Amino acid sequence: MNLCVIPARGGSKRIPHKNIKKFNGKPIIAYSIEAAIKSNCFSKIIVSTDDMQIAKIAKKYGAEVPFIRPEGLSNDYIGTSPVMQHAIQWAEDNNYIFECVCCLYATAPFITSKLLLEAYKQFKVSNSEYCFSVTSYTFPIQRALRVIEDSKVSMFYPENYSKRSQDLEEAYHDAGQFYWGSYQAYKTELPFFSEHSSPFILPRYLVQDIDTEEDWIRAEAMFQVLEMTHKI
Repeated sequence: MNLCVIPARGGSKRIPHKNIKKFNGKPIIAYSIEAAIKSNCFSKIIVSTDDMQIAKIAKKYGAEVPFIRPEGLSNDYIGTSPVMQHAIQWAEDNNYIFECVCCLYATAPFITSKLLLEAYKQFKVSNSEYCFSVTSYTFPIQRALRVIEDSKVSMFYPENYSKRSQDLEEAYHDAGQFYWGSYQAYKTELPFFSEHSSPFILPRYLVQDIDTEEDWIRAEAMFQVLEMTHKI
C-alpha cells in the first residue's frame, strides 16, 4: 500500500489562495490530484489542509481530506517535514500501514501520472530511501554573480572567470514536484538531499517554481505551449 500526501495550506501570502487558484481553467491542486489518481500508484490520496474551501475542492476532484490540519502546522514558518509527520501519525492512529509515501505538491501542474509512475519504478529499483524530482540549472552556477553596493557586481567563484561554460560541471536543483520515499524514511525524517536519495531528472520545460504572480504567468504560458505541442 502506498500513501500520497498533498500539503495545501490556505494562508498563501504572495499568491492569495494559491493552492486553489484557477490555472488554465481549473484549480491548480486538481492537476496533482488527477495525476495521483490516474497513476494507480496509491491506495490512499489525502490532502493535508487547514482550509475548508481547499478541502471542498480537493474532495470534488477525488482526494480524501480525513482531517483538518492543526493551526500550529499551518503558519508561514512550518516546513513540509512536520506536515508529513502529522499525516503519517494520522495513518498510524487509524491502523493504516503503508510501504511507500509520496509527498506531492499542490502547485505542480506539470506533473503527470506517467512521470509519477516512472519515478516510482525508479525508486523501487534504486534501493534508495527517496526518489524526488530534480532538473538542471539553465546556466552554470559556478559563474554566478552577486550584486553589491552601488550596483556593482562580483563573482561568487572568481576562479571560474576564464573557464568555458562547457567545461564546468552541470548542477541540478530540486524541481519541487514530488518526493517518493519509504515509510520508514519519512517516519525517521531522513534528509532528502543526501546519499539516501535517487534523483528523477526532469527536462527544464516541465519545471517552473510558482511563488510569485510573475511565476504564475510564466507557468501558464509554458503549460499552454506544452498542451499545443502534446508534450503534457
